[in-house]
Amino acid sequence: MGYDVEELVDGIQAGMSAPGGRAAIARAITLVESDRPDHRASARTLLEKLDSRPEVIRIGISGVPGVGKSTFIESFGTHLTAQGLQVGVLAVDPSSVRTGGSVLGDKTRMAKLSADPRAYIRPSPSAGTLGGVARATAQAMMVLEAAGCDVILVETVGVGQSEVTVAGMVDTFVFLSLARTGDQLQGIKKGILEIADVIAINKADGDHAAEARVAARDLAGALRFVQPAGAAWTPPVLTCSGLTGDGVDQVWQRIQSHREAMGSDGLASKRARQQLDFTWALVRDELDQRLRESPAVSEVGERVSRQLLAGELLAPTAADLILEAYDQG
Repeated sequence: MGYDVEELVDGIQAGMSAPGGRAAIARAITLVESDRPDHRASARTLLEKLDSRPEVIRIGISGVPGVGKSTFIESFGTHLTAQGLQVGVLAVDPSSVRTGGSVLGDKTRMAKLSADPRAYIRPSPSAGTLGGVARATAQAMMVLEAAGCDVILVETVGVGQSEVTVAGMVDTFVFLSLARTGDQLQGIKKGILEIADVIAINKADGDHAAEARVAARDLAGALRFVQPAGAAWTPPVLTCSGLTGDGVDQVWQRIQSHREAMGSDGLASKRARQQLDFTWALVRDELDQRLRESPAVSEVGERVSRQLLAGELLAPTAADLILEAYDQG
């Protein structure tokens, strides 16, 4: 598939409400997600031509399995669009083993928000590697920002290393939890609590509202043990319901408070550090691609694989042989 970069730039900057705007955004994100060398070159040219908008609010959203991330995001996104804001949603899905595409149907799970003219939802495959997540998601965010989105929400697949990756490319990281998990800290890694800026106990509706308040209080107490002394920001623990919309406005208020607490200098410094980290993520991703595409590596790789499977070679030695082949290639 060929891409007319200038045409894409015009379509993106016209905005999602302009004729052909959404199609241009979709094609641009497909381009920046591609692993083809020619597409990567076109993507770099595209991103260089897009306007930067530092005022855009970037929010990462994660949570334990079954916490209701998509329901919350739909309710939260609808709350934002009702205020006149344009919202972009990137849902980082597990990649399909066969096609590399997204396997979760986020648009079907966010039917109301996907029909909202002020919202744009894009399932984004995780591309099998954290480097793929960093490259595809960060560059897709740049496309949505240039398209006029005021708020960008990045939904991650669950609790794990990809959450740390996403937290390193957003302004505020929101962690969703549940009250009905027995011990509220069970299965919640200390590392996730350390990177969370706002914590919300979701599904706090009906008979479970009181239970959620107790869980929020307990979790707020637990945070004292993982927060460094003298921290400028202590993550608030709220209750909300993505199903009814209760408490969603308070989550938004606390996100804005976190942004205000950072200040313009703090935000600029955070984004600068993220750009540095992103640069090295791109380098690692590019090196991984070159390693896989190297004819010299392919040639020695088959022999090394056979020897490894036969137990004739140890992994450190095999790795040295592959790297040596790449260096000489």
